[in-house]
Amino acid sequence: MPAPYANRTGQPCWADLMTSDLPRAREFYTRLFGWTVSDSGSEYGNYILFRKGDADVAGMGSQEPGSPLPDAWTTYLSVTDADAAVASSRAAGATVLAEPMTVGTMGRMAILMDPTGAPFGVWQADEFTGFDVFGEAGSPVWHELNTRGYSAALDFYTQVFGWEPAVLSDTDDFRYSTIGAGHDMVAGVFDAAEHLPDSVPSHWQLYLGVPDVHAAAATVTELGGTVIREPWTAEFGTFALVTDPTGALFVLGSVDEPHAEEKAIEEETEEDADLPIG
Repeated sequence: MPAPYANRTGQPCWADLMTSDLPRAREFYTRLFGWTVSDSGSEYGNYILFRKGDADVAGMGSQEPGSPLPDAWTTYLSVTDADAAVASSRAAGATVLAEPMTVGTMGRMAILMDPTGAPFGVWQADEFTGFDVFGEAGSPVWHELNTRGYSAALDFYTQVFGWEPAVLSDTDDFRYSTIGAGHDMVAGVFDAAEHLPDSVPSHWQLYLGVPDVHAAAATVTELGGTVIREPWTAEFGTFALVTDPTGALFVLGSVDEPHAEEKAIEEETEEDADLPIG
């Protein structure tokens, strides 16, 4: 579907990968998802746009040489004023990792760490508004905050970004809220305090859509990545937790094929369109 979410203030509008091995990551993601790439040129540090057909779906840049940071995907939230968002975030307990900067004529960005330790970005759009598709194979299908401070995280994002969380579950075993109403849900917040290994901090997690999670997980291994958690099926689909060859974590999420009845209707419509008129 087209991405009506890209300009919704406070909601995810983009995701990009910072990698220590640009050529290897480029080969991995283009082969796994069938993406093509567009190099933005030296003016933008040779930042790469991953594309699905004519649609921008994600980005990628190189880690600074000698950077101690792990390779990782970053989720960006849409804002109307990056400087104001940074000031509000700082006042609410966030740490600023990269001060607001203008990216040519594309927009203005900053990188922060929320009060529970999860890094994220903010994006103030100018010419570039974010991903062009959402919820399709080869595009982002979900963004999820796995946090060790569930209540603090909800308070922070509600205060700074105007979230109106909807509680999906509130038990000691599974505590989860969603962002976006009904079929427009675009992100979730998971109370991961009792689930994350001690060495894993709070983090935003990107879900990328595939038509067959089992097949895609096998391809991840063939391309040098790692399957951290084998495919599992839950209420909302089939998923697999994986990393790319340099360790950047993401989730494969199933994208349903049209139901049989819908396919039949589409086929009948196509046949009718081929009939002569008159």
